[in-house]
Amino acid sequence: MPHVQIHWFEGRTAEQKRELAEALTNEICRIGRCEPESVGIVFTDVDTSDWARAGKLFSDK
Repeated sequence: MPHVQIHWFEGRTAEQKRELAEALTNEICRIGRCEPESVGIVFTDVDTSDWARAGKLFSDK
């Protein structure tokens, strides 16, 4: 069962998540030859103060 985890900054709408979930599911099934019911996707919205790169919080940029 394919499982995709997406961590991204807060602010995406339910419609954006819905559209991405459908597109990812379609491509995973096309390439992986599996049924849509077997694909799981989790969206995790992260605050910019909880994510850092190169030693700096994104909220500090």
